[in-house]
Amino acid sequence: MMTSKQLTALSLAAALALPGLATAADYVIDTKGGHAFIQFRIPHLGYSWLYGRFNEFSGDFSYDKDNPSAARVDVTIKTASIDSNHAERDKHLRDKDFLDVSRYPEATFKSTSFTAKGDGTAVLKGDLTLRGITKPVSIDVTEIGEGPDPWGGHRRGFQGSTRFALKDFGIERNLGPA
Repeated sequence: MMTSKQLTALSLAAALALPGLATAADYVIDTKGGHAFIQFRIPHLGYSWLYGRFNEFSGDFSYDKDNPSAARVDVTIKTASIDSNHAERDKHLRDKDFLDVSRYPEATFKSTSFTAKGDGTAVLKGDLTLRGITKPVSIDVTEIGEGPDPWGGHRRGFQGSTRFALKDFGIERNLGPA
């Protein structure tokens, strides 16, 4: 059972194939024009949810539908890009009580395994590094779709979600009971 200090992260990544690569299985996460995002929600004061997102991130992934267990994902998040739609709160979330962005300007996720369930869903496991602390996380993944785009490229989209306790990453402060 998770504690009340949880963060639920959702991400949707529609990706564009890297041009000139020998394999169609390598993709860059398409962060331009709102095609991909990383958002979160966290209990706030025990009676509501605080929603937010990270506006700056980059990454890539490799996926072969004939060999999904070989999939890999690497993502880097600029922690100062946190955006909860409230400037003063964002300033607090960037300070040492929460993300400590001056000391830890990036968070990363590097996959360690991908297990397809055969119904368009999978479990992506990997190492999440936040505030200099690395912990394993599991992300429940759903494939959205794939195919050619109007510009001659190939896109593949996934959605994933995970939950973890902030205290596991050295964040002892919370936004109230849940």
